[in-house]
Amino acid sequence: MSRNGLRDSLYTIIFEANSPAGKAFDVALFMTIGVSVSAIMLESVPSIASISGASSWFQAIELITTLLFTIEYLLRIWCSPKPGHYFRSFYGAIDLVSTLPFYLAVLFPATGTFAVIRALRLLRIFRVLKLSRFLVEGNLLWQSLLRSSRKIGVFLFTVILLCVVMGSVMYTIEGPENGFSSIPLSIYWAIVTLTTVGYGDIAPGTVLGQFIASIIMILGYAIIAVPTGIVTVDLANTQHTKESMLKTCENCGNSCSKDVNYCPQCGTEFP
Repeated sequence: MSRNGLRDSLYTIIFEANSPAGKAFDVALFMTIGVSVSAIMLESVPSIASISGASSWFQAIELITTLLFTIEYLLRIWCSPKPGHYFRSFYGAIDLVSTLPFYLAVLFPATGTFAVIRALRLLRIFRVLKLSRFLVEGNLLWQSLLRSSRKIGVFLFTVILLCVVMGSVMYTIEGPENGFSSIPLSIYWAIVTLTTVGYGDIAPGTVLGQFIASIIMILGYAIIAVPTGIVTVDLANTQHTKESMLKTCENCGNSCSKDVNYCPQCGTEFP
């Protein structure tokens, strides 16, 4: 097999999941990620880490999985049609960062405290599961949030003002004897109450304070629905406009005109 033929075959296996070999590669990578991330989490449990021989097992797992991830990363760069594009991409950066801590810890033992960065390789699961088709919906949601940012910003500013006012009122009514020892602490209580979290570390002791707290709790349920409604309306309008003008490739998520039969990004034929 020629060099170009080998690169094409590896590209099909590594970057695509339409062939049996590609599916097997994804499953193997998924299992490797699971083993590596599980070892990282279990290593942080004192009762498990203190078991005799556990440290050696964790080190062996980290060594093997890091070597596998390194080989995979180098193969992705080698067989990619645009290595620079992959290297600068989000998942390319994650692939690199997920292997660097091991080598840094070997070369510079003092950097071992940054080993938690290895857990970033968990993000690679999204690529293995081929969730790229959902990036279209993700980008749509992000664009809707950006378009609604001014409305949401005004809404959040109003909520902050409400918490400041309610916190100041509760500080005046309850006072330090009931736990409201300062206005900032009272504002913290108002935020916790308005968001219906209710930690319970501070609670009003007077009848008037409890009445105001009840009003804030009821307002919390109404306030939660406001930003949701703003974004939902924008999403519905955007989706309606998009469906009437464009169609989306299920393989790469690219949006293009309804007049084309093939995706201009990846060449996938539209049904």
